[in-house]
Amino acid sequence: MDLHNIREDYSKQELSEAECDDNPIVQFERWLNEAIRAEANEPTAMNVATVNSDGRPEGRQVLLKEVNRQGFVFFTNYKSRKGRALAAVPFAALTFFWPELERQVRVEGRVEKLDGAASDEYFESRPYTSRIGAWASEQSEVISGKSVLVTRAAAVGLKHPLHVPRPPHWGGYLIVPDRVEFWQGRPSRLHDRIQYRLENGVWRKERLSP
Repeated sequence: MDLHNIREDYSKQELSEAECDDNPIVQFERWLNEAIRAEANEPTAMNVATVNSDGRPEGRQVLLKEVNRQGFVFFTNYKSRKGRALAAVPFAALTFFWPELERQVRVEGRVEKLDGAASDEYFESRPYTSRIGAWASEQSEVISGKSVLVTRAAAVGLKHPLHVPRPPHWGGYLIVPDRVEFWQGRPSRLHDRIQYRLENGVWRKERLSP
């Protein structure tokens, strides 16, 4: 299989410093809303990159569940590989890719655990079966077969037929950004890249070479 000539030439839109909001969170919300209106596939999907205690990078796709003035929120099992990595090195990088709009957003920053009340509130909003799954899955651990999950899920359902409480090992993380980059594909690989860097509490906006 020859991969050398697989490429796209992007030309749908441009991006200038002037049209970008002074706050990268506001600019992100604008682009996310446009991705949702364009019916992009999984518009809230993001790659979460972490570094574990051995210094090895790890990445996986996770769904963004909230964006606010503080940053970006997702939920997971604290005992999973990403949870253990974040406990060792509390920094992460997020990447959103919306090929329908020829756009990418990169976010970097420190990571904080949400408080129990915020995690409880989101957990209660999840479907019943998803709440059962949070108890049944020892995320990232080796299991002998799928039947193990089915058996555990059935046991949780019998124990909690009406209300499933949040497991103590499950909750939310907030990524507090200090660097955000907006990438708009352009012809001839001369892409538009606008970066925000947080300096002394103030966002600095600048253009990067592609």
